[in-house]
Amino acid sequence: MTALDLSSPVAVVGTGTMGQGIAQVALVAGHPVRLYDAVAGRARDAAEAIGARLDRLVEKGRLGAADRDAARTRLKPVDGLAGLADCGLVVEAVLERLDVKQQLFGELEDIVAEDCLLATNTSSLSVTAIGGALRHPGRFVGLHFFNPAPLLPLVEVVSGFATDVTSATRAYETARAWGKTPVACADTPGFIVNRIARPFYAEAFAVYEAQAADPATIDAVLRGSGGFRMGAFELTDLIGQDVNESVTHSVWQAFFQDVRFTPSLAQRRLVESGRLGRKSGHGWYDYAADAEPAEPHTADQERPPAYVIAEGDLGPAAALLPLIREAGIPVREEGEDNGTRLVLPGGGQLVLADGQTSVEFRDVVYFDLALDYRTATRIALSAVHDTSPQTLAEATGLFQALGKDVSVIGDVPGMIVARTVARIIDLAHDAVAKGVATEEDIDTAMRLGVNYPLGPFEWDRRLGRDFAIDVLDEMHERDPSGRYAPSLALYRHAYAVDKREGAS
Repeated sequence: MTALDLSSPVAVVGTGTMGQGIAQVALVAGHPVRLYDAVAGRARDAAEAIGARLDRLVEKGRLGAADRDAARTRLKPVDGLAGLADCGLVVEAVLERLDVKQQLFGELEDIVAEDCLLATNTSSLSVTAIGGALRHPGRFVGLHFFNPAPLLPLVEVVSGFATDVTSATRAYETARAWGKTPVACADTPGFIVNRIARPFYAEAFAVYEAQAADPATIDAVLRGSGGFRMGAFELTDLIGQDVNESVTHSVWQAFFQDVRFTPSLAQRRLVESGRLGRKSGHGWYDYAADAEPAEPHTADQERPPAYVIAEGDLGPAAALLPLIREAGIPVREEGEDNGTRLVLPGGGQLVLADGQTSVEFRDVVYFDLALDYRTATRIALSAVHDTSPQTLAEATGLFQALGKDVSVIGDVPGMIVARTVARIIDLAHDAVAKGVATEEDIDTAMRLGVNYPLGPFEWDRRLGRDFAIDVLDEMHERDPSGRYAPSLALYRHAYAVDKREGAS
């Protein structure tokens, strides 16, 4: 099945921000486009707004004037659904209410031809449920664009329970012909991105609720150590706290209140207070013109240790050793298989976050996971009141000698980056095992949809098969609610690797 022919008109129903964006994508790709909105006059206003955006593309040299003029002639607002009768594809971008969408598609089914593809841009409702009211649900599919649709490349092509393979394939190829990067996805709560991204927000909020660190510090660690484009607090302020919390709540309810997706009480209070983020002028951060910018906690300068002893395999933190040597600090390596730790001159230990806490050991400081210890600009450390001041000072001075800012946070298992990445990896394996999407499509979706520095399976391969399951096992022991219990898929993944190694 090939993409929809360019001569075939595409209809967009609902002319808000997403509807206009989708219409612009189809228009620039070369299709005739019909616009319809239930509110009188809105479709014409939307056509004018799209035309103005095409003008700006011409001004920026991204679109030729002749192509702009041709696109304008192909764009037509209509006053009723009957004006969509000749369309080969109808994409809906109306209110996120199941009854509204079901009624719309029921009406469209009586108007368009039998081979017209029907698609919803829903981000939170079940594609299966929307299509379930149709006489011919096989031609119904999800086409989930990301905002702003003309700029962001990802499109999740979602097959409902009754969607025909030919319909999904046609939608997939059409999205690709429009210059997008489509990924195939089964109909599951949150699809790919909004399902697997939940821990990015949830774990940041959990660290905050445990009073281990403030939002500015957590965000700085996620950026400077984790390599994420934005921290969870600033990103949800940009998205809108009400929107982000609503998606989280929807996914949680759709999974029958699975504890792994439990919403944040702190975020709920933020929404209840009307602090919705940038759009309201205040969210986690204050956006008033005279507001002081929130600064992360940064430790005072300390002297670097005279030397360090590396015991055992440092695993994901092995890249630290050449950096320490380059900083002029002698490193002595000992072959004992004692885990991932550095011994400091005062006898204290510096250990990569593993899901345990500093309070369980004598004189231990944990350090967080980094995407790349060489390029990381900030490292988080955690300690407790029993940790000696000398050990904390030596650990701080060590990372400062490597050119890193240091944030000392409270003693929480998994710290910030390690727990977040471990949970993302776990949800990704669980999604593949349940037929949601392939590993490749999940990695693509998370990199393009939410700008993650690596896809979950890329992280997994880089960190090693034991990292995520070890962190989550330890966290589950300390919080047996089920939130951190590794999925059966993650256990199977680790076991299968063991079997292959044993057979070689």
